[in-house]
Amino acid sequence: MANVSGHPIVWSRETGALEKRDVWTALKRGFRGRCPRCGEGKLFRAFLKVDDHCSVCQLDFTPHRADDLPAYLVIVIVGHIVVPTILWIETDYSPSIALQLSIYLPLTLILSLALLQPVKGAVVAIQWALRMHGFDEQNPTE
Repeated sequence: MANVSGHPIVWSRETGALEKRDVWTALKRGFRGRCPRCGEGKLFRAFLKVDDHCSVCQLDFTPHRADDLPAYLVIVIVGHIVVPTILWIETDYSPSIALQLSIYLPLTLILSLALLQPVKGAVVAIQWALRMHGFDEQNPTE
């Protein structure tokens, strides 16, 4: 069964009808910068500014609370890529410090900037899929 916007509905005895939200689908859509519900509208209006609502399905994005989590996740991801690379190159080739800095610093900066928006989109999408914060229609926050 689907609601007016064509999204699947899950019936629950305790709470009534709830929209079904698949975490993995929402995660992929958010990572691509798309609306976690429909996958067509844009999630961002600027590089890291989440739009107020989806232009296609009108999902309200204002309840999201990504805060600093995307930055922390990007630090962990980039660290797990750059540090082993640095250790491998240092132990096998031992290049000069100047050459290392000219490679590792831009690599770290580029990876961080490239991952920041997709990770933030994924965090917002997970919050929507898990009905966190104001994304739960049954328990609106004031």
